[in-house]
Amino acid sequence: MSIEYRSTTLANGLEIHAEIDPSAHTAAVGFFVRTGARDEPTALMGVSHFLEHMMFKGTPTRNAEMVNRDFDDLGANHNAYTTNELTAYYVHAVPDRLYASLEVLADILRPSLRQADFDEERGVILEEIAMYADQPFSVAFENMLERLYEGHPLSHRVLGTTKTVSDLQRDAMQAYFDARYASDNTALCAAGKVDFDALVAHANKLCGHWERGQSTRAYPTWAPKAHETTIALPNASRHYLILSMPAPSVDDPHRYAASLLMHILGGGDGSRLHWALIETGIAEEASAGYDGHDRAGEYAICAVCDADRVAEVHSILTQELTALCASISDDDLERARARIATSAASAGERPSGRMHRLGAFYCYRQPFLSLDAEVERLAAVSQADLRACVTAFPLVPMVQVRVQPQAEAATTTTA
Repeated sequence: MSIEYRSTTLANGLEIHAEIDPSAHTAAVGFFVRTGARDEPTALMGVSHFLEHMMFKGTPTRNAEMVNRDFDDLGANHNAYTTNELTAYYVHAVPDRLYASLEVLADILRPSLRQADFDEERGVILEEIAMYADQPFSVAFENMLERLYEGHPLSHRVLGTTKTVSDLQRDAMQAYFDARYASDNTALCAAGKVDFDALVAHANKLCGHWERGQSTRAYPTWAPKAHETTIALPNASRHYLILSMPAPSVDDPHRYAASLLMHILGGGDGSRLHWALIETGIAEEASAGYDGHDRAGEYAICAVCDADRVAEVHSILTQELTALCASISDDDLERARARIATSAASAGERPSGRMHRLGAFYCYRQPFLSLDAEVERLAAVSQADLRACVTAFPLVPMVQVRVQPQAEAATTTTA
């Protein structure tokens, strides 16, 4: 039997989306909330991620130990994550335990937010921030986003900063929860062996009392400026270089061409950067990626090398970017299409992959598109489409961030 897509909306605005596969051996279900770091006031940066942690600390009917025990007793793989634009809570289980898992999941989505739990978890978050502050690539990537999106909420750090997390108060978190975790700012997404009518009935019983809200998202004008930044990090043993520039948003027709361009440039073995930098031994790592957001997007080209190779690596990166579009043959394009299609199909084989895809459609306000239809759109990208994408979004780095060993330089920034 083929996979069937179904959707509905409860009276309180909670959307339900599912891809039903009667032949699947498992099922996945998750709540996707349309809120993330970009939706936070700057002074509350990190509250979405902090709140994600607090969901597992207990509810009026369960403490943290009971939450973990109940998931474990059901054999359900459960997890959560926060990004700039969404927060997700999900489980993957055998079908006959899916609805019991959903009951636990729905319960933790209405947490107690106890002061003692809040104070304890703050320390965990601060340790996490400190851990990433010691990782050169994370430091480089966060600084790249801050520079590229300066003045725009997409510059917000998902974890927040030591100051914003230290200053955050429990009541401010509660107010943020009340404003953002409204029923009409949330979707329940499922995939695999799912009885859709039963799913809707359970959702209505568990979540039908959730209240609507008036959640909005700001879309300020984004005018990126040129920046070059060098950061000295005590534990860095190599040089980390990231070049970045604007790219298509998730709803831009150019997004398929953008994905193919970055795959050909730095999508692993066989890419331009692999042959130019890795196979030649000039750099230890090199990659290129495209990340689309809600009405914005960026390219990030990364490399790791020794100090005496930095200028050479930078020169090769810019040369490959400049020559990319004109150098792509039909064979290059076909190979890239095939690799991306294989990757998409592999992710779609698991119910959890399809569930996350449905959650992304909801959070980006995109209409449902089957996996086959999306692969067809990738396959339809032509050389003319690649040229049009590069014309609309030139492959000219606007932001350059370098992280290097502290002994070599102090932190400097130029605009």
